[in-house]
Amino acid sequence: MNRPASNNRPEGRKGIYLLPNLFTTGTLFAGFYAIIGAIDGNYERSVIALFIAVILDGLDGRLARMTGTESEFGKQYDSLADLVAFGLAPALVVYQWGLGRLGEFGWIWGKVGWLAAFVYAVCAALRLARFNVMPHAKDRRFFEGLASPPAAGLVFGMVWVGNELQWSGVSALIGATLLTGLAGVLMVSRIPYYSFKELSPDGKIPFAYVIVVPLLFVLIALNPPTAVLMIACTYAASGPLLWVWRRQRRRERRQSGTETES
Repeated sequence: MNRPASNNRPEGRKGIYLLPNLFTTGTLFAGFYAIIGAIDGNYERSVIALFIAVILDGLDGRLARMTGTESEFGKQYDSLADLVAFGLAPALVVYQWGLGRLGEFGWIWGKVGWLAAFVYAVCAALRLARFNVMPHAKDRRFFEGLASPPAAGLVFGMVWVGNELQWSGVSALIGATLLTGLAGVLMVSRIPYYSFKELSPDGKIPFAYVIVVPLLFVLIALNPPTAVLMIACTYAASGPLLWVWRRQRRRERRQSGTETES
């Protein structure tokens, strides 16, 4: 009598779920394609690939949760794909597009350019490593620090607009350098950012979202480069503004508590 096939498998062996990992592979491919486009000097192709990577990254995790196919392998694979697509790719794209040209204005500017790109890349790696080892947050509504996809959106959105408007002056390149470094610093900061994790297809959402989401699609359709940069800048600024607002609220509560006691 033959034994069941499952008994012949090594104990502890686990399968790999195909569908969510296909989306993760798509994210990795888009990041790799963006790097190739930047090397070839086709920056529009690069930024469109990174925009697609952001969309695919938003789908793989939700798909895994919806289908109950979450796994430790998927988590690690997603993190590695994010490092390429939202860490290395934006840094290389922005360097090839503009930061590398800072060397034309002096050797010190050239070093500042590649250092800003490296700071962004290493901050993305540190942010992803911290996210993997941190215990699950009690409040799932917020991320700690700017997530790597919107940080990448901040960088490639700027490249997209700059490529469209033909930015080339030293002031524009210095601004690009500062924005790249700022995106990296925000990733490793402790500033809380709204995660949108409570939004799910089978759950209730506020009526405002029903209006905001189609409006965002309309804006992106009308002028993709400007819309992407505006959305990324708004989200990046929302964290510091929320942090300031929370501190102000705590200060007001402490003051009102002191006044009540007195």
